[in-house]
Amino acid sequence: MARTLVLLHGFTHTGASWDPVRSELGERYRALAPDIRGHGSAGDRTPVTLEAVIADLNALAPARFALAGYSMGGRLALHLALAEPARVERLALIGASPGIDDAAEREERRRADERAADELERSGIEEFADRWAQAPVLAGQAAEVREAARADRLRSTPAGLARALRGLGTGALPSLWDRLPELAAPTVLVVGERDHKFGQIAEEMRTRLPDASVEVVPGAGHAVHLEDPVRVAAILAAQ
Repeated sequence: MARTLVLLHGFTHTGASWDPVRSELGERYRALAPDIRGHGSAGDRTPVTLEAVIADLNALAPARFALAGYSMGGRLALHLALAEPARVERLALIGASPGIDDAAEREERRRADERAADELERSGIEEFADRWAQAPVLAGQAAEVREAARADRLRSTPAGLARALRGLGTGALPSLWDRLPELAAPTVLVVGERDHKFGQIAEEMRTRLPDASVEVVPGAGHAVHLEDPVRVAAILAAQ
């Protein structure tokens, strides 16, 4: 029987963003890619909180499973792995961080996220999708990747994404930097060669995690699973 792999998408995406990776994995895994609260088919589910998302994932996954997450999904995956150490057998984090360690900086980010959520609620989804695609961390993506990401963002609503930003954003969640030594699951940290910020974060995380390695994907940026799903599937399958 194939092992279960739970895949968590990033902010503004949906579970469908993992389709190219799932296709590459084939039948080697039972790959589950749910829409996280605030996104896609789960856009109207409330409350949008860390506790509610973890409860959703606990209900979805079997007793033991592998876990992977991208960006926001990676941060949520890290929270889940620390909350359920007996269930998460291995972990892959793509372009992810444990959050903001400095309390004042985290509060500043929370206020910025609140302002962004207010603005999002005043926008149409197409306007927001176009503006989000201009984020510096997403620069350099191929046209087909940008188009697929935009189509995925249009599956959500401004109201749902605003709730996700307020409840699951980097400013809203506690830092996990001090808890990294507790993580029992073998972990691979995947970053794109062009994603220098998260490359540095991955190297720092590696020094604090008990069992971790870093995989740098040549030519890729932040959204590695969108830019090179073949390589990401190979990394997941090799764990």
